[in-house]
Amino acid sequence: MANTRSAKKMVRKIARRTEINTARRSRMRRFIRKVEEAIASGDKSAAQTALQAAQPEIMRAAGKGILHKNTSSRKISRLSARIKAMG
Repeated sequence: MANTRSAKKMVRKIARRTEINTARRSRMRRFIRKVEEAIASGDKSAAQTALQAAQPEIMRAAGKGILHKNTSSRKISRLSARIKAMG
């Protein structure tokens, strides 16, 4: 339990940041899920448009510190490889 004033303030700040980060992570995962659903349905054009929408969202998450830069690049690379393999 936080005892000092500064520790109590940090608890409040962390709670706010956690809420924002959770929302950002959920938003990114929603975009990724749309791409994966399009891949599963076998619609290559829908999968490509979904990936084009998801790509900036994934990179934005990396910029905000939700993901590591390499992790976001890997996710995009693997999704695009799966779409390319649909051909």
